[in-house]
Amino acid sequence: MSDERPRFKEIVMPALLRHARATYGRAMTRALSEAGYDDVPRNGLYLIDGLALGAGGAPLSRLIAELGVSKQAAGQLVDTLVLRGYLERTADESDRRKLTVTLTPRGMAAAAAQAAARAWIDAELLARVGAEDLARTRRTLAVLRDMGRQAQQDH
Repeated sequence: MSDERPRFKEIVMPALLRHARATYGRAMTRALSEAGYDDVPRNGLYLIDGLALGAGGAPLSRLIAELGVSKQAAGQLVDTLVLRGYLERTADESDRRKLTVTLTPRGMAAAAAQAAARAWIDAELLARVGAEDLARTRRTLAVLRDMGRQAQQDH
């Protein structure tokens, strides 16, 4: 019988989170590339997926906050995705200064490719760790997310 501790107990949480996120990112990027959407820029995955999971369009200000990047970087990302045909940008009818971005048909197809890759990773993870561990992991990550949001509000 071995006294060895499982390797995951020795790796700090931020490193585990980084590698876990990269597993999803690589799978989604590969799926996009295989489907002909190999021109999605960095952070574009998050934006396309977030819009696909949300109902309708999303205010640009909310997307900027969620991305955690500067307004200029978010604007450049949106411009790139608009130019490449993934997003459509429209002004709010009640306030022309507010912009809303929505997925185009090309963006919806890219989102579907991403969703399929995410579903594959989720199914593989479920098969490897079981429903109870997966639910516990999701709860833990949700608490960690909430801690971060609370810390942002406190500052």
